[in-house]
Amino acid sequence: MRIALVQLNAVLGDLEGNAARIEHAIRALPGTADLCVTPELSLTGYPPRDLLLQPAFLHQTESVLTALAARLRGAPPVLVGAPIRHARRNGRGLWNAAALLADGAVRNVFPKTLLPDYDVFDEPRYFDAGDGIGLFDLCGRRIGVSICEDAWNDREFWRTRRYGRDPVEEAAQCGMDILVNLSASPFAGGKQQVREAMFAAIARRHRVPVAYVNQVGGQDDLVFDGRSLLIDRTARVAVRARAFTEDVVIVDTDRFHPPVEASASVNEEEIFQALVLGTRDYAQKSGFRRVLLGLSGGIDSALTAVVAADAVGAANVTGVLLPSPWSSPGSVGDSLELAQRLGIATESLPIAPVMEACDETLAEVFRGLAPDVTEENLQARIRGLLLMALANKRGSLLLTTGNKSELAVGYATLYGDMCGGLAVLADLTKTMVYRVAAWVNRGGTRIPAAILEKVPSAELRPGQTDQDSLPPYAMLDAILERHLEGHETLEEIAAAGFDPAVVRDVLRLVRRAEFKRTQAAPGLRVTHRAFGPGWRMPIVRGHWESHLTIDEIAAAEARAS
Repeated sequence: MRIALVQLNAVLGDLEGNAARIEHAIRALPGTADLCVTPELSLTGYPPRDLLLQPAFLHQTESVLTALAARLRGAPPVLVGAPIRHARRNGRGLWNAAALLADGAVRNVFPKTLLPDYDVFDEPRYFDAGDGIGLFDLCGRRIGVSICEDAWNDREFWRTRRYGRDPVEEAAQCGMDILVNLSASPFAGGKQQVREAMFAAIARRHRVPVAYVNQVGGQDDLVFDGRSLLIDRTARVAVRARAFTEDVVIVDTDRFHPPVEASASVNEEEIFQALVLGTRDYAQKSGFRRVLLGLSGGIDSALTAVVAADAVGAANVTGVLLPSPWSSPGSVGDSLELAQRLGIATESLPIAPVMEACDETLAEVFRGLAPDVTEENLQARIRGLLLMALANKRGSLLLTTGNKSELAVGYATLYGDMCGGLAVLADLTKTMVYRVAAWVNRGGTRIPAAILEKVPSAELRPGQTDQDSLPPYAMLDAILERHLEGHETLEEIAAAGFDPAVVRDVLRLVRRAEFKRTQAAPGLRVTHRAFGPGWRMPIVRGHWESHLTIDEIAAAEARAS
């Protein structure tokens, strides 16, 4: 049986446009197919979130789906992901479904059974779970239809399971010959290896080929990497679609396919590709042709500039230098060298005159008060003010350049360096920023060596370095990874050999910075635990995780030693 894996980049809410993309892809198939499969909610884009609460949106979705089916009369049957209303008495009245279009009409509807409500997912807010087994017959084969999460509950693959049902197993017990899976599975570093191992386990256990079709493209903070698959009945990867771009692949489930080698991409390469795609789609789908960012001479703004140049083209990127009296000559020179290497334009707006005007304006109300972090934050806010003004005037998208380490502990200025429409590096720790930057330079020096080698500094006062306020980044990032992704407590982290007093300070900073993160620009998600929709901590809360006394800290230190 020949199945077309139609890997699309949908524009969320563009119903007519997405229908046209589906139709064009099917009309332009690179060969004949018996069945075409599109990603989860391919008609609306994923995740549509509260658009699903608007009856007019659902009504239009149904109209567009019906019209698409009519236009595809004569084409092979197509599984299209779409929200489908139902008439059951109880529930929300809506399914996340796969609609089977054939002979000019919607012939069947297969609702998703398992609805995720963790991390970035909140599907029970909108959908009802299906209770049937998605099966239909075509070309002498019984096709099992699953939607994303439906396949992520195999009892022999996962040590613990989220759900009591396994729709794939139920379909296999009813004589399934082939499993198809419509997905909108967001990217995270290393996730593709898990997907392939999981689908291979399903194919091996049930002795059926698995056709997996994943969405591609950026949507707000999420990036979808594509890499649709055919896993043959011997559990080998027989076909893999391209990563981070649209693709249409036709696979024959009955023909021998030479096994495909495991992906050779390294984690840093995947992350860079995800950042480029996420930035490109965020800008283009929001209607921006140009972007700008502040260039400080540091590693974060340098990597952001490289991502921007690759995402929207160097000719559409402007780097803005905003030197203060405390900026080192090297920072200015390094920024200009970076811009020259990337081919991006630059502007220079020295902020000393604005700093002097602010000092004069505030002199009376600040009389008798010693200079402190207030004046440092004022510099950052002056920069944010000027960058936003330039972005407004030129109709450009302002990219913020802060990283996950800084965002976690609040080492950033609200309404200052946090100003902007998209936080490109918000899910990369400082150490990962350096690793990705080193990968960027693997074939040549796009980022000047001086930027990679200098000691990180905000340059808001003479001789300042980040480590004046923070632990060394290698230590900080290790603590943050354990706390944010591993959910470890102070005592658990200290027991792993970290200084309990340092851990306590870091956890306190993470807690206190919640109000900043709530107001931060959307950040591209590239790990399994990012700040954003998947992080839902209260701003105001007690200090339960850092109540250790001095004696308890000493005891923890003794255990660690």
